Amino acid sequence: MTARRARQLTLEFPDNSLLAQLAGPHHKHFARLEQALDVAIDTRGNLVGIEGAARERAGTILRALYARASAGESITLAEVDAEIRFTDAGRSAMPGAIKTAAGRAVRPRSPAQGAYIELMQKNPLVFGIGPAGTGKTYLAAAFAAHMLHTRRVERIILSRPALEAGERLGFLPGDLKEKVDPYLRPLYDALFDVLGEQAQRLTEQGVIEVAPLAFMRGRTLTRAFVILDEAQNTTGAQMKMALTRLGEDSHMVVTGDPSQSDLPGAQPEGLAEALSFLEGVEGIGVARFAESDVVRHPLVGRIVAAYNRGART
Repeated sequence: MTARRARQLTLEFPDNSLLAQLAGPHHKHFARLEQALDVAIDTRGNLVGIEGAARERAGTILRALYARASAGESITLAEVDAEIRFTDAGRSAMPGAIKTAAGRAVRPRSPAQGAYIELMQKNPLVFGIGPAGTGKTYLAAAFAAHMLHTRRVERIILSRPALEAGERLGFLPGDLKEKVDPYLRPLYDALFDVLGEQAQRLTEQGVIEVAPLAFMRGRTLTRAFVILDEAQNTTGAQMKMALTRLGEDSHMVVTGDPSQSDLPGAQPEGLAEALSFLEGVEGIGVARFAESDVVRHPLVGRIVAAYNRGART
């Protein structure tokens, strides 16, 4: 065996069409791996040769991505980046997908997202805390759709403080749904993305319900998955009211970014108060995201980091 071969890992992928998906248009997926891991990737027929100190890690990533392509999943640069993040954290591969509807599935794209999903699987109440772009709301919506798809809940309830209107929604035109739509659009977008065409039908049937925070008082929510978004804009009284709506066989995910609170004056923030009281209580999980977990456009992560540096100076 030559010294060059000793330094090379060779993988064989039997399906050339799937290998083309794995490589990406103009081999851009391989190029991303080469840049991120400082390896060299070469193809000869259905063989892929990898050279460099991180060749075993690159091989692990390519095997995982090929398995996903074999299962009919699409491979994009986002998936390549996600596998890089997972192996960077010392995990052998990304956790399995969660089914959100027939033929639809969502995978975590960072170790923090994987831990977030595990917390939602184990706890009826989970807090997702961190900056924009870390997938807090999207994954909550995806897991809610998964719970609905597997019939572990009967409805999804979306709630968010309509702070800009001071919760006085009567000043806005239209019926209740039309009044709160502008505030709940990020939640709608996430649900429509993970459920596809079913989302509109389920909304019309009342299986997906919008409930502004001001309208949650007095309700007991059974067999429901509740998402309370933008929780940094709740007061202490509002947060306590929302958390105590949980009924039998229900689940709740509370998401927020403490750095983006819009509460006027010196009102105490309900999210921070809840975390100080509840973290460590049995049945409650807390997932904390950092700027390194941002999975939107790479520029978003740099923007968050720049603002955090500015806030510290």
